[in-house]
Amino acid sequence: MDILHIEHLGIAVKSIEDQLPYYEQILGVRCYDMEEVADQQVKTAFFKIGQTKIELLEPTSADSTIAKFIEKRGEGIHHIAFAVPDVQEALDEVEAKGVQLIDKAPRKGAEGMSIAFLHPKSTGGVLTELCMK
Repeated sequence: MDILHIEHLGIAVKSIEDQLPYYEQILGVRCYDMEEVADQQVKTAFFKIGQTKIELLEPTSADSTIAKFIEKRGEGIHHIAFAVPDVQEALDEVEAKGVQLIDKAPRKGAEGMSIAFLHPKSTGGVLTELCMK
């Protein structure tokens, strides 16, 4: 698989508004975009640090994946996302190598990205996202 770079780190939070002061006032990075991804029941906020982004993920529903993650594990790192030239090609390649997929085909994510997730059971316990513009 051709990984171009780490696209972002996804961090699950109960409230983006509560976390903004840490990122903006303490770390000195500005949120450049917020958006809601309705079908994933999540609100996102993005910060760019060099070529890599931090994505805060706030649940918009008590039964969302992010809400369940926070309930089970607490706030914190949720996933790592790698930029790839072609998500479907990368999915096909890793599946052929025995990696368990969460998504068999790319879907729309935040910032207009095409995304797909690999199951943490096959990735050393780390939820892994593949994405491309």
